[in-house]
Amino acid sequence: MENKTALVPIVIPSYEPDERLIALLHDLDAKEMGPVIIVNDGSSEEYDKTFAEAEAIITKRGGKFISYRPNRGKGRALKTAFTYIKENMPGAIGCVTADSDGQHSPECINNIIDTLIEKPNNLVLGVRQFDKKEIPWKSWFGNTVTINVFSYVAGMRVSDTQSGLRGIPFKFMTELIDTKGERFEYEMQMLLECAGKYDLTEIPIETIYESKENHQTHFRPVKDSIIIYKVLGKKFFKFVFASVSSFVIDILLFHLFVLMFKDTFGALYITFATIGARVISAVYNYLINYKFVFKSKASRTTSLTKYALLAIIQMSLSAGIVSLIVYLFPGCWETLVKAIVDMILFLISYAVQQRFVFSSKSKV
Repeated sequence: MENKTALVPIVIPSYEPDERLIALLHDLDAKEMGPVIIVNDGSSEEYDKTFAEAEAIITKRGGKFISYRPNRGKGRALKTAFTYIKENMPGAIGCVTADSDGQHSPECINNIIDTLIEKPNNLVLGVRQFDKKEIPWKSWFGNTVTINVFSYVAGMRVSDTQSGLRGIPFKFMTELIDTKGERFEYEMQMLLECAGKYDLTEIPIETIYESKENHQTHFRPVKDSIIIYKVLGKKFFKFVFASVSSFVIDILLFHLFVLMFKDTFGALYITFATIGARVISAVYNYLINYKFVFKSKASRTTSLTKYALLAIIQMSLSAGIVSLIVYLFPGCWETLVKAIVDMILFLISYAVQQRFVFSSKSKV
């Protein structure tokens, strides 16, 4: 569904661009696409002429040129543009972000705009098709590894975590102004913020690179990758802390209840010990995950019901598997067996909680 009357500004953060920026702007102008908002992210003075030409092109269609020095990073440039749109274009349904290096064609940008108009509450992501033979190694390797790590940590499958071509709903865009991140890690943080709150729509796009040898990027593969993985790791390690502390409580209580119930409940002592320990540790774990880990905005009643269901299933699996192993291997240490089984269930539980329990997506 196409609606050319909808206001969807195109945001282009730019640092020391070449002629490809000007070529893109001419193409967008020829197709009457815009308005375009360009943020000069602290480029040196030798690029002033290029930006003057760019400003002349975009102002014809109500665009805006914003400039500052020194360089502050892509994240800050995006937030600067988002703030401008919020304050000056309240009628926009959202915006589309694109790179200034010629990787995104007007046709692909238009596809993102049309999809955002059709699905104004979804984050729309233009995803590249990664063929190792055709894509620069920094892009191929960085995305291949990060895609799998992100999928587990965020609970949302994303085919291209580093794509700069995105359609962002207005409400989500305003929320992102206060999101942490000043450089390339900001785009990863954006995806993490999306997970569990907004639906994601992926649109395949063509991949434009002059050559693997001549392709230029301001992405620093080592330094920026470390920053990106710190963003991913922060959330996961919060969950690890919550789970480990809950695990310690659970194991200590389980061991205590085994000693208390072994001579009282016969073959069912493991089951009763598991139930008693898990009920107490689960209450603690729910509260810390809701407030500290996932920072959920979901209804407490709904999330607690889902969490209770997950806890029952996880508890049943733990009790059943441990009981089976102890039965098959008499004399093994029950506590050690439970620790191993629960570590496996823990990894599964993180993904389930992220996707199902604490999700607070807006329904339309």
